[in-house]
Amino acid sequence: MRVIRGRGPDRDADRAVTAAMLREAGETGEPAVRAWTPHRQLAFGRRDTRAPRYDEAVAAAEERGFPAVERSVGGRAVAYTGTTVAFAHALPLDDARTGLDARYEAGTTAVVRALRTLGVPARRGEPPQSYCPGDHSVQAGGKLCGIAQRVRKESALVSGVVVVADRDEIADVLAPVYEAIEVPFDPDSVGSVADAGGPGSPDAVCDALEAVFVGDADTRVEDAADLA
Repeated sequence: MRVIRGRGPDRDADRAVTAAMLREAGETGEPAVRAWTPHRQLAFGRRDTRAPRYDEAVAAAEERGFPAVERSVGGRAVAYTGTTVAFAHALPLDDARTGLDARYEAGTTAVVRALRTLGVPARRGEPPQSYCPGDHSVQAGGKLCGIAQRVRKESALVSGVVVVADRDEIADVLAPVYEAIEVPFDPDSVGSVADAGGPGSPDAVCDALEAVFVGDADTRVEDAADLA
């Protein structure tokens, strides 16, 4: 299994590393995993960009020091402070028409297990009116993680974001953003690993996620900066 650590030199290069993981898993048949801290940004989903007041949402994010980016997959706006952890697990597929639910199940289970190794009483689900609402989430005193999936013909990418700390800063920027895109949001629904009794260290969270996703597989470690 490929293990990719670190991040690219800028936001676009960093996103390209993850996109290449998905493509190359299908080309080579080798799975890959990555857990890292993306650059500070606020990532909008496709539905967000169609909101009548989308320009107001972008302005609200950038006024608070979060450069706005648009991602090609679904989901709603997510804030990365620079200490927020993202993870991605790229898997080769024999048949893209099957396995969607099983991959979601495995991904959610992996996140819960990883956070519990850090002393966080993580469980499935999310509070009402959470950021980036969805069926595949993890909570402990608030939403800690949302999980998404992208499927190509020969590979799939199970990915997500984990709020490690900076809970108040994330809630403060998402409140005006969600108001502008007209999606219900309760700032108190935001949780964090640190507030749930775990470490406030992104490195510790990255290590825990990587360990669970890798399991007992043989690994080949690469630096994201070398791949960008």
